[in-house]
Amino acid sequence: MREHYREEIKDKKRIVVKVGTSSLIHPETGGLDLIKVERLVRELSDLHNQGRDVILVTSGAIGVGRKAAGLKEKPDRVSLKQACAAIGQARLMMIYQKFFAEYNQVAAQILMTRNTMLNQKNRRHAQDTFEELLELGAIPVVNANDSISTFEILHGDNDTLSAIVASLVEADLLILLSDIDGLYTDNPSLNPEAEFIPYVKELDGNLKSMGKDAVSGLGTGGMTTKLIAAELATSVGADMLIANGADMSVLHRIMDGQPYGTFFQANKDEQFDLKTFLEAHFS
Repeated sequence: MREHYREEIKDKKRIVVKVGTSSLIHPETGGLDLIKVERLVRELSDLHNQGRDVILVTSGAIGVGRKAAGLKEKPDRVSLKQACAAIGQARLMMIYQKFFAEYNQVAAQILMTRNTMLNQKNRRHAQDTFEELLELGAIPVVNANDSISTFEILHGDNDTLSAIVASLVEADLLILLSDIDGLYTDNPSLNPEAEFIPYVKELDGNLKSMGKDAVSGLGTGGMTTKLIAAELATSVGADMLIANGADMSVLHRIMDGQPYGTFFQANKDEQFDLKTFLEAHFS
């Protein structure tokens, strides 16, 4: 195991934080957990006040839209999911703007599609936008543009998107906050003997096979998509960490070097090509 890897987190300057639907929604009602959202914003604002670049990748638009539309069940039609996303994204961003403003931060919305990722010109424009926003001291709030694109709806709860953002902005660290503590040798909800894995030096075939996997009731991503995100992020030179977002204060504990979650060590691959990677996994 690499020594002092937790201590090195303290020196990270450009951080992408992804929060999943299950970390934002009350499971009993489907309503937005405003206390958790406020705590998330407070944590991110404090990281920004420390002089770090901070980007938030958020899920939750479909869940928020579903609640606003009065739907009792999860939408099953893609078109209905897109309609819920259109309703929910506006509400979600309004809430983020309000909370960030209370902490004297400027938030900016960026919505991305598969074409943003695969088209070189669009990808460069996205990079330029991120850099300008960070230079202005803004905190980009990123989501998939689910109201017009079906790709993201069908391929996980923004785990891959967050890794793509990390690659675009050349982040030092990607943190995935979800409803799990990290990576285990097996599904811990089914196997009580599953062992927690605190550190991953390199993703091999054996580790990737561990991602077949439980999916939360509100989100659409499971361990499989998180391991794909880990492969992408570490290949472009970012460390990655999966941690439980039940308590948003875990963010400053992680940044203080405390032992939360599973840490994936960066292994930059100079031959890595984002377009080829995405086409191989999501063709």
